[in-house]
Amino acid sequence: MAKTIVVKIGTSTLTDRAGKIDREFLPLLAGQLCDLMDAGHRVVLVSSGAVRAGAELLGWTERPRTVPLKQAAAAIGQGRLMGLYAEVFGVRSRVVGQVLLTRQLAEHRVSYVNAQNTLTTLLRHGVLPVINENDTVAIEELQFGDNDTLAALVSALVGADLLILLTNVPGLLDSEGNVVRRVTDISDELRGLAGGAGRHGSGGMATKVLAAEIAGAAGVPTVIAQGRRPGVLMEVANGEELGTWFEPPARRLNGRKHWLAYGTKPRGTVTVNERARHALVEDNRSLLPAGVIGVDGRFVPGDTVSLRDEAGHEFARGLASCDWRDAERLMGVHTTRISEIIGRDDVAEIIHRDNLVVLSP
Repeated sequence: MAKTIVVKIGTSTLTDRAGKIDREFLPLLAGQLCDLMDAGHRVVLVSSGAVRAGAELLGWTERPRTVPLKQAAAAIGQGRLMGLYAEVFGVRSRVVGQVLLTRQLAEHRVSYVNAQNTLTTLLRHGVLPVINENDTVAIEELQFGDNDTLAALVSALVGADLLILLTNVPGLLDSEGNVVRRVTDISDELRGLAGGAGRHGSGGMATKVLAAEIAGAAGVPTVIAQGRRPGVLMEVANGEELGTWFEPPARRLNGRKHWLAYGTKPRGTVTVNERARHALVEDNRSLLPAGVIGVDGRFVPGDTVSLRDEAGHEFARGLASCDWRDAERLMGVHTTRISEIIGRDDVAEIIHRDNLVVLSP
């Protein structure tokens, strides 16, 4: 059965021991991706490596440390990286298309949908999209390394059937160094197994576990596998038990709810009492002023805010119906007094239930 498969490869897997883009490995990677396409699968590649490619061209032997230097390296390296991909895929007569995305783009629903349409069109015409974070402007990405999360968001964006995260280890390792084969629940204990960044990359196992959680919320299974293993992509696509498989939970978020939960960045926090939390989680109600006991951050109507319970646990996110000033003035107030306090009648709730998504019960 044909699948839509998103493959993410990190800098650590793309580079050789000297930290340079590995020209011998690239044709092998391209060959595996082309084999998937020849088998009828639609394939998207999320690729890191632009900063490393730029640093190589500039003759830098160490990864640049400051944001301006990283951005300069990315500006130079992205074109070089795409040139290498075009060359190795051209051997198999496959066309690749560059798509640069930013987290900021994902936060705007219209831009998000436009990106979705672009990727769908490329796949429909047999083009392999090569996606990367727009490192020349995405400062937060350069500081924290988020291409794993980007790959998870892309998986939701294209309605993928499988997300494969290629790395330089055989999978998520337990405390004894053995590969964890199947994960059905991402617990705090499991998150504790995640380590730090890779050899030449800026991401690590922690971002891969988070990516599996994000993709799983959209119903997409995730596999963390060793990228240098010959034939690994076809083996995983065929369901062979390699690496670490993350099964998606039974509860799946629809496209808009998934975007709200993971594509946007909270601009503030609203703390609610236990009664309000129960109404939101169990009864699918809107958040009314009476249940609000704390407001933090300077958000405006339409911004995403994080909802926390009295213990400080984030359990939901939603789009604010009012700004932070009104939210503070309305804390604990009965709905009938809203217009009296803020002097207008265009606010009926702090967050409407249609603009709210529960992250955990």
